[in-house]
Amino acid sequence: MSLLSESLENCIMMDKRTSLDEYGSFVTEYVPGAEFSAAIVRNTSLQGKIAEKEGVKDIYTITTEKSLILAFGDVFMRMSDGNLFKVTTNSTDRKTPASASLNMRKVSAEEYTLPTGGVANG
Repeated sequence: MSLLSESLENCIMMDKRTSLDEYGSFVTEYVPGAEFSAAIVRNTSLQGKIAEKEGVKDIYTITTEKSLILAFGDVFMRMSDGNLFKVTTNSTDRKTPASASLNMRKVSAEEYTLPTGGVANG
């Protein structure tokens, strides 16, 4: 078992659904979608600490298998504590080459709070 596989946590995508209410306004809700595993590590570098002091939310590095592509703006929940994260980069930008023995992609994400009215059902 590798260090990466030991650090994987159960996560679930939060699918965004938009509908119209009886007044013709958009209603957005987030509902549980596909489950996946990811290693979630908070950025504690000097740059990360400076960003936090300037008001940026905590920044995380999310590592998944290469077969899982997280896109900018995706929202997911860590199942162990219910914390939500919003992806702030594209996983197509940072992956191991095909010839590498490692099988991983990385994205950056920030802590996230659902917008007012965006309920999480589940």
